[in-house]
Amino acid sequence: MVDMAQALTTAEPRPARRTGAAADADRLDHLRRLATSDPQMAQAEAWSWFIETGRRIQSERGAALAELAALFGAGAPSLHINGPTRGALVGFAVHPAFDRAMAALTTLWLPWAGKRFDIRTGRGENLILRSARVPARVLWPGYSLRNAGSTLAGFEFVTRIEPSAVDAERDVLVIDYAPVQSNPALIIKQIRDELVEIVPGAHLGKMLWRFGRGPHARHYLMAYFALKSALPAGEV
Repeated sequence: MVDMAQALTTAEPRPARRTGAAADADRLDHLRRLATSDPQMAQAEAWSWFIETGRRIQSERGAALAELAALFGAGAPSLHINGPTRGALVGFAVHPAFDRAMAALTTLWLPWAGKRFDIRTGRGENLILRSARVPARVLWPGYSLRNAGSTLAGFEFVTRIEPSAVDAERDVLVIDYAPVQSNPALIIKQIRDELVEIVPGAHLGKMLWRFGRGPHARHYLMAYFALKSALPAGEV
């Protein structure tokens, strides 16, 4: 029988564990290979990655936001997203004090449930919890949310593929509220969302705040969010 101590001392040294950006790249590569054989599992693992990184913003803000930025940068425009999606707020990215306050508030109550897309028309709308009907009437008295089954629907948007407002070298799916006449001017029309797909059915988004209009508008990152969409036929 081989002596265990001798075996450990003569064995090949283990390669150093990859950390940081290298580990994230390995994880993403694993997910994309997994997506070819088990797309549902890849989607679930990507979703868990989004959520766990968002939770780390409170304790490891710089590293967590850098990880989300790199992950977003590795995505492709969400070309095929269609129908209702499940949404999750990943985390805020404004200022540590603001982020903590908003994280505490949204942990208690987050009325946003997701988005619904119509790929044929290039339009969509947000899905809102029914408990938001009264607060919405107070904040936007002239605006009405519509019934949408178990949720409410409103705050419509148009979609298009174009370069990111904060990274002109990267194409994204833009979710734009400003062109929809019926949207409230307060808050809603100042938002521009940008969305990429990381693996089929798992999308990472940026919520940007727009200052100004037209080509001279400036955009600032407010938060990251995630959407989970139905997998394309044949991939389920």
